[in-house]
Amino acid sequence: MDVLRYAAFTDDPAGGNPAGVVLDAAGATAAQMLAVAAEVGYAETAFVVGHPGDRRVTMRYFSPHAEVPFCGHATVATAVALAGRSGDGDFTFETPVGEIELGVAAGRASFTSVEPSVAELTDAQLVELLDLFGLVADDLDPQCPPRIAAAGNPHPLLVLRDADRFDGFTFDPARARRVLDGNGWPATLTVALRREPLVFEARNAFPVGPVTEDPATGSAAAALGGYLRALGLVDPPARVVVHQGRHVGRPGLLTVDVPPTGGIVVTGSAVPLLA
Repeated sequence: MDVLRYAAFTDDPAGGNPAGVVLDAAGATAAQMLAVAAEVGYAETAFVVGHPGDRRVTMRYFSPHAEVPFCGHATVATAVALAGRSGDGDFTFETPVGEIELGVAAGRASFTSVEPSVAELTDAQLVELLDLFGLVADDLDPQCPPRIAAAGNPHPLLVLRDADRFDGFTFDPARARRVLDGNGWPATLTVALRREPLVFEARNAFPVGPVTEDPATGSAAAALGGYLRALGLVDPPARVVVHQGRHVGRPGLLTVDVPPTGGIVVTGSAVPLLA
């Protein structure tokens, strides 16, 4: 399989989140795709496994650890790669979580998530997450209560009140992996800081292969948009900006448009990597 490599949610190949992209994986088995993703070593690699239409493709996503139902940054990377071959315009991705509509123009892609949902964390889950990150309940922003937010993948979400605590927390990657697997969470554990009413910074724990903290997480950004709408923390339509990746030396920028109803729209650039 020919693997393309892109950095998503950035205009700089040294920033954003690297993604592998395979534009023709028709006939590949899950084991083969997992092996390719492990060899690539990025957080996720996206595989186009079918072409049911001119601008409609069927997608699967794999981390070096397992198949992932949906991956936002690899979706953006794949859309930009497809536009490089077919021209800018609209695409539809058939994914394991449902149909994702996309628009691509000048190296930027916007995807509309599936309908988001928000649920309570159990007391045990919250204690487990706080302990993992060396936090206590008083570190949480009282205006942004902890939840599980989903817009393709479920993301446990903690919003902190203090920038120093946000910058300073650490976690054991092996323990984070046990927390993810033990709760059946296929994607990242999100910790965020609300810097301004419509500006957030996020850190996403995701230990897979050589990765421990994800530099830019499109599905978590969509989940955050759904969370903000569900809890009445923004007045839709609203545009939220999410900064991510500073803590791992790959800064990225995600634009999140929150409509009054329906899926959340996440936009970002993608640029090819040399290796």
